[in-house]
Order: sequence, then C-alpha cells, then structure tokens
Amino acid sequence: MPPISASEVGLRVLETFVSLQGEGRAAGYPAFFVRLSGCNLACRWCDTPQSRDPHGGQPLTVARILRLWQASGLPEVLITGGEPLLQEGVYALMETLLAAGAQVYLETNGSLPLRLVPPEVIKIMDLKTPSSGMSAYMDYGNLRYLSRKDQVKFVIADEEDYRWARRQVLSLGLLHFTEVLFSPAWGRMAPERLARLILEDRLPVRLQLQLHKLLKLP
Repeated sequence: MPPISASEVGLRVLETFVSLQGEGRAAGYPAFFVRLSGCNLACRWCDTPQSRDPHGGQPLTVARILRLWQASGLPEVLITGGEPLLQEGVYALMETLLAAGAQVYLETNGSLPLRLVPPEVIKIMDLKTPSSGMSAYMDYGNLRYLSRKDQVKFVIADEEDYRWARRQVLSLGLLHFTEVLFSPAWGRMAPERLARLILEDRLPVRLQLQLHKLLKLP
C-alpha cells in the first residue's frame, strides 16, 4: 500500500471559522480558526467544553482544511481546541499551512510535548493555575521550545492564582526568553482587579482581555 500523503491525513475538526484573534500579541487581527476536537484536561473554567469530545465535529483532510483557509483570503491561521496536539495529523496540517505561506499560531494547554511543533509556528502555551484543577499536568520541559515570538498564558481566576502565577514567572525566569500573558478568567476575576495587582507589583507581563468575547464574536 502506498504511503498516505500529508494532504490526505485526516483530523477531527469541531469547527472552522473566521474571527478576530482574541488573545496574545496578535489580538485584534483577523484570522482563520481551526478548532480541533478532543482534550486531555478538564479545566474548571473551560470556556469551550464542547471541544473536549474527541468524537465531536467532523473528519476533514489536511487538503480540505488548506482549501478552506485559502478561501478565507487571510494570511493567519490559528489552530486551537480542545488540545490540538492530541491529534497526530496536526503536525502535517502545520507543515502544509506553513509551506503554503500561512502564518500559523498554535494554542496548546501545556501538558503535551512541543518537541515536534515546527519552529516557525507561534506557540501560545498555557501554564494552568491552581483554580483550573490541572496544574499538576503541566510539562515544564516545554519551556525549552519557546522563544521571544511565543507566549506563555496564565488564566487567573482569583488572587491565589495571581500569586502562584507571579511566583512561576519569577522563579522560571520566563521574562528572559518569552512573552507572558495574564488573562482574567471570564466571569471570575475582574479585569480591573488583575490590572491593579500587576501594577502594584510592577510585574512586566501583558494583561490581556478576551477581545472576541467582549465583541461577542465566535
């Protein structure tokens, strides 16, 4: 049997859509989103619980996703989930999009290895705070694969989360090699309170709000 080409590789896709990027350095820019199905974690404040089901959505080939992206007319693609790295086909998808000239972003929950992610991909990696219930599942070895173009994101639901995140930022030296994002958990932490905590500590991290939610976009 001949080997399967990269374009024929299949993935389970919950949805594809066009929206503004809501988080990170590219917040506010239009992008084509690919939301893959399945997640290995169960964060208490997860805002896309429908993406946890590995059987959700529909099967699409890499070639089909590529065509959908090309039809969008946008240069940027954000691959999210769920947890995209659970699906082996995501690597073929990233390589194919890069080869076609896309600027590729990957949102990942920080629990699975980044070793095989192409270096050209901009990685937005979570470090799960205590309120998520998932802090114990983080793979800190992933930090070696991050650079200045990448971002580490802390979703903060309360002041305990903030203090924990601040300790991680300082003890791991994150500010020396990547960008750090502090995001208030939607409906749990008042953004103005988080802003004041950052300012009180003079902590050089980026406060981010979920722009897509403020604008009621997908």
